[in-house]
Amino acid sequence: MAELRLGPLLRYTDGSSATVWVEASRPCTAEVRCPDGAGGTARTFQVAGHHYALVPVTGLTPGTAPPYEVILDGTRVWPLPDSRFPPSVIRVPAEGDRLDVVFGSCRWAAPPADGHDPVGPDALDSLAARLAAGGERPDVLLLLGDQVYADETSETTRRWLAARRGLADPPGAEVADYEEYTRLYYESWLDPEVRWLLSTVPSCMIFDDHDVIDDWNTSAAWLADMRTTPWWQERLLSGLMSYWVHQHLGNLSPAELAADPLYAAVLGSPDGTDALRAFAAKADADPASVRWSYRRDFGRVRLLMVDTRAARVLDERNRSMLDPGEAEWLREQALADRESYDHLLVGTSLPWLLPHLIHDVETWDAALCRGERGARWAEFGERLRRAADLEHWAAFPASFAELADLFARTGSGPEAPATICVLSGDVHHAYIAEPSWPAGAPLDSRVLQLTCSPVHNSVPATIRAGFRFGWSALARFLGHRFARHGGCARPPVTWRKRGGPWFGNQLMTLTLHGRSARLRLERARRDGGLETVEESALTTS
Repeated sequence: MAELRLGPLLRYTDGSSATVWVEASRPCTAEVRCPDGAGGTARTFQVAGHHYALVPVTGLTPGTAPPYEVILDGTRVWPLPDSRFPPSVIRVPAEGDRLDVVFGSCRWAAPPADGHDPVGPDALDSLAARLAAGGERPDVLLLLGDQVYADETSETTRRWLAARRGLADPPGAEVADYEEYTRLYYESWLDPEVRWLLSTVPSCMIFDDHDVIDDWNTSAAWLADMRTTPWWQERLLSGLMSYWVHQHLGNLSPAELAADPLYAAVLGSPDGTDALRAFAAKADADPASVRWSYRRDFGRVRLLMVDTRAARVLDERNRSMLDPGEAEWLREQALADRESYDHLLVGTSLPWLLPHLIHDVETWDAALCRGERGARWAEFGERLRRAADLEHWAAFPASFAELADLFARTGSGPEAPATICVLSGDVHHAYIAEPSWPAGAPLDSRVLQLTCSPVHNSVPATIRAGFRFGWSALARFLGHRFARHGGCARPPVTWRKRGGPWFGNQLMTLTLHGRSARLRLERARRDGGLETVEESALTTS
């Protein structure tokens, strides 16, 4: 009999359809069934000895939230017997309903329920507890990177790795192959609260560095060094393969899945491992051959989730956060049919706007690495870049400026949306920053950098102090001195901190209705609840 090993995860939803992701213990037919007649079936596909299905659900009615069951080869496997949680539902908002978007990043897997949690309460556990108690349900959960930590494993996982292969040889206590990646997903998504939450709230995901390795693709020199190690190739291919299976497929609509040749090849093969591995190898050799970014429309809200890791151009004289094709895709998606949306959300794991000192140091370091101050400074700049994680948008100055120009174009004129919100994580604290353009009239859209992380992780006290100092007037003065030393051009926008920095395990919620927007930041409490840290209106209409 087929058993449910992982999931279900409710992924894509629109006005009439959805997808539900599951992993089963053996090949089988997976079915999702709702009492109102909505549902669907799919055969599992196989990758590296694991059996998955992405079940398309049709027949949904706007304005309803039917519960659903998961059935494997005729046997009901979800809801779990004696579950303490309410039934999982597929909520379909009606046209004109408000949209509640919850987002965050950086979730280190929780320890066992009876163990000590070294990084404090998990914000996703707290959100699940509130929903299970009858709290208001968000419409979508955006996970903006570091869904798993391939390079920072828990004690439980290290013991499992040691029993499997020992830890003496590289990469030691880090994951090495596809099977070990699946262990990370089990550890993360089988947490009871998180498992139920992901079964009943639609989710959109994008990777960041720890999904593969810290500072992934920080520079050409870094990548060259990694490629000399005996374990890197298998680690990278396994990371991309497991991301495609566990995260990427669920980001896509049924129409996009139907047009995806790799998905068709995997479904049509008794074992899709070779096809997926060849795809990952091509993505490594030619990152421009793959698009991990995607667009989702929620009524009159447009979401653009942007790959800021695999799509980089790393040549020091031509560094870019996005390759030309990716940058053009982002421009096209932002500018197309602007009259059709009231809010533009740009999900990028790495913040566009940083504390001023950090921004200037990253821009200065990029100039050093380009050789603007000579070979010795270039060597120093590369060492500093790796040691201090100087790899955000500011470390790609041309890309920073291009994004500023895109927001100016998108946010100007009668078709401009009410808000353009850059949603980011990575930096293990939360803040709100607002840019302004020095030339010309103010934009018709309000543009905001909304940064929220971690969901479940920590930041040392010294780093907290550094982030606080980074926003100060003295820090801005020091940053200007660094920029002058590197001969750096002034950025095309200035910006101010509008809130924060806030620390702790936390989530942000955007509530969008018509052209109005409100923000709420909540922090996980030790008692399992969520406390509101900040709540404010982003628009006046």
